[in-house]
Amino acid sequence: MRRLAALLALVATPAGAQTRCVTSAEAQAFASVAMPEIIRQTGRVCATALPAASLVRRANGPFLAKYDAEANRAWPIARTAIVKLSDPAIEMLVQSEYARPLITSLLVPQLVGRIAVGDCPTIDRLITLLEPLPPRNTAGIVVATLQYLKSEKANGRNVDVPDLPLCAEGR
Repeated sequence: MRRLAALLALVATPAGAQTRCVTSAEAQAFASVAMPEIIRQTGRVCATALPAASLVRRANGPFLAKYDAEANRAWPIARTAIVKLSDPAIEMLVQSEYARPLITSLLVPQLVGRIAVGDCPTIDRLITLLEPLPPRNTAGIVVATLQYLKSEKANGRNVDVPDLPLCAEGR
């Protein structure tokens, strides 16, 4: 537990880092790394609302294998962005084989925990529509959507979107 607290303290953005941001490519890498576990956890949340053959309920197979492969490819970029957003002292910690599972285990429940079981059929439909796309494209769609929602919030619209440290385009 103490190690977890230490990691969280280092990941927390230092006061001087408030102006740091991640590029679209770095945000896309974050999304790619988290996506396989988001899909798996969503399948668990939606187990009572969707048939067993539903794509989102499949805990493994070719669909998730391609997301796992993309997550592996994207991890070095995401790891660099984590260091960029936090204290440089964290760099050695994120090199550990335990860093990625720890980070996803902290991030994914916060996202999946917002899913209402009534939304599961819509989520399943979206996953099914996105299934033919390469995982990189799906992560890009997620990031573009978040960027759009962030701009809508900045324009005064009542949008529930996390305050993500996304760099303005062209930066």
